[in-house]
Amino acid sequence: MSDTRESLAAAVEAVLPAARADLERLVRIPSIWADPAHAADTEASAAAVAELAGALNPTTLQILRAGDGAPAVVARWPAPEGQPTVLLYAHHDVQPTGGDDQWTSPPFEPTERNGRLYGRGAADDKAGVMTHLGVLRAFDGKPPVGVTLFIEGEEESGSPTLPALLAEHHELLAADVIVIADAANPAVDVPALTTSLRGLVDVVVEVSLLERPLHSGVFGGPVGDALTALTHTLASLHDEKGEVAVAGLRHNEGTDAAATDMPEAEFRAEAGLVEGAELLGTGTLAERIWHKPAIAVLGIDAPSVAQSANVLLPRARAMVSMRLAPGEDTLAARDKLAEHLRAHTPWGARVTITPGSGVAEPFSLDANGGAYDAAKRAFSEAYGNAAVETGIGGSIPFIAEFARTFPGAAVLVTGVGDPASRWHGIDESLSLSMFGTGVKAEAFLLDELTSR
Repeated sequence: MSDTRESLAAAVEAVLPAARADLERLVRIPSIWADPAHAADTEASAAAVAELAGALNPTTLQILRAGDGAPAVVARWPAPEGQPTVLLYAHHDVQPTGGDDQWTSPPFEPTERNGRLYGRGAADDKAGVMTHLGVLRAFDGKPPVGVTLFIEGEEESGSPTLPALLAEHHELLAADVIVIADAANPAVDVPALTTSLRGLVDVVVEVSLLERPLHSGVFGGPVGDALTALTHTLASLHDEKGEVAVAGLRHNEGTDAAATDMPEAEFRAEAGLVEGAELLGTGTLAERIWHKPAIAVLGIDAPSVAQSANVLLPRARAMVSMRLAPGEDTLAARDKLAEHLRAHTPWGARVTITPGSGVAEPFSLDANGGAYDAAKRAFSEAYGNAAVETGIGGSIPFIAEFARTFPGAAVLVTGVGDPASRWHGIDESLSLSMFGTGVKAEAFLLDELTSR
């Protein structure tokens, strides 16, 4: 390690205790923008991030929003002459808890257990916020390249106003390199650059068979019920191996040769599969999660077991969510899903398909040359293991939006979580050792990006 890197690593170590304390402060703020009851908390979260950024003497510090969107924090440190500008992105809003009583410790009271910090947002994505701020602190507010800090406030709601925000403040946010700290590493000690994400669409399918409820004893037999018809329709979405059965969708098999595939036993344990449950589909786990479509039924409107009665239901509906392989045409895929549902609804039932609000473009990039090579060198040096390229089975709509808005910028998607982080789940957590290494890796990256 060069003298410069040794000094930088020492500077990172010096700022980590305060960075962790401020991370805990942010985790205590329940910034669930998707819940109107927490709108004020999200405003408080943005104010807290702005305060932390302001302590580093940026030349520009603003809390911005587009329309009635969530507050986003933007701070700028101009580039020294001849140096590039790097935009550092993270988000300060978080997912709902999923039920506070299900957590081992309160979701908004950060708690350390076995080297991990537990709390909603500890990994996704307040760790990303504090990674960026930790790096700026390591440089004492004087980074060697230009830095624009952009901390969004509605990513967990699908970033609905981000396109307008990027368009309105295009010049303010323009950069040569965009670092998005909102992904995960395959292991605590293995850094990753995310190079592909699946897209997302959803629809509501409603099946109608009757004008009104009927007594199941008087009419049952020759007359069907809508819920049973709906379950037939939903069952047609997968074949006998669990592969998605919607015709014409993209499947990118064989594209994960360089990826690190998780052992099946480890994957089953992380997923919490019950004993005897089978994995769906074919191919490697990486192929199935990153490069092939997936369908899930997220909800059904029907009487609960406790409220059921001996009647044939006249109608029933379900929310069907579909993940899409990189390279897929999102709206065309939604049409194919709707066509499949109509074709596989039995007994002449009436079918109504309504597009849902979830739409996210898939994303992929070729991580070679320039900033990508610099990132691989920096991250490999910091972690002590070679950086790998990975995909994400989930969807992050704003990444494609950044790529469209700033087509000349290199987009680097980096990890602040690991397979045990349980993003969006109960007992979300952050590896504290990986957090420290991640701050060091990003600091090394900014040093690598300088034009010497």
